[in-house]
Amino acid sequence: QVQLVESGGVLVQAGDSLRLSCVASGRAFNSYAVAWFRQAPGKEREFVAAIKWIGSSTDTIDSVNGRFTVSRDIANNTVYLQMNSLKSEDTAVYYCAALRQGIYYLSTRRNEYDYWGQGTQVTVSS
Repeated sequence: QVQLVESGGVLVQAGDSLRLSCVASGRAFNSYAVAWFRQAPGKEREFVAAIKWIGSSTDTIDSVNGRFTVSRDIANNTVYLQMNSLKSEDTAVYYCAALRQGIYYLSTRRNEYDYWGQGTQVTVSS
């Protein structure tokens, strides 16, 4: 059984940096991609960034380009989301998700992801 556990969400000030972690367990992830989504109060869950486990190809949404970076540490089965220059509109619950067929493509559609973590709250105070 695949498990994803996020951590790192806290209350920060606008302009601060924060790194989220997603530890994956339960199987080998060579064929997977892992993504970060976020959901703000009253809004739909949206794609933020994704990375292929093998090859490290990445994709990010325009609103975080240049501020957020996704990376992975294969040895520790961990995917990171480095968030810089945080804004109040980045406030949300951040989820990581795993896509079994991610070796072939990176998806931005949440209904294509097979496994989800429980989420971690990021609050950016202005």
